[in-house]
Amino acid sequence: MAINDLPMLSMLRTKMQWHQERQRVLAENISNSDTPNFKPRDLVEPKFNPDTMSTSAMTHSLAMTRTSAGHIQAAGTSNNFGSNNRGGYETRPAGNAVNLEDEMLKVSANQMDYAAVTSLYTRSLGLIKTAIGKR
Repeated sequence: MAINDLPMLSMLRTKMQWHQERQRVLAENISNSDTPNFKPRDLVEPKFNPDTMSTSAMTHSLAMTRTSAGHIQAAGTSNNFGSNNRGGYETRPAGNAVNLEDEMLKVSANQMDYAAVTSLYTRSLGLIKTAIGKR
């Protein structure tokens, strides 16, 4: 078994990739803060179910999500986008709904979470190296 196939390291890598992509989305929200009719976006955080911790299931399958009430919902799924949406966006006369303070708070929280995940990943690799005598 390769080190990359360990479920814990695979989950940490997935979480790091999610934080990187979320940083890109949040930066796009901030950069479009003056664009007319722009609505801010965010990503749904990945959930790791202990029952389905197999590596192949984690790396090769994505759950379907319904992004609009008008879309057909997949069997056995729930609407993941509804849980994060707040109803009270401040929309300017130009139609822009980006709140810079909220976006900057999300960016700083995302950076701290990314630092925590990378620290865990680094320490996990160090423990594995120690266990196999490579340190």
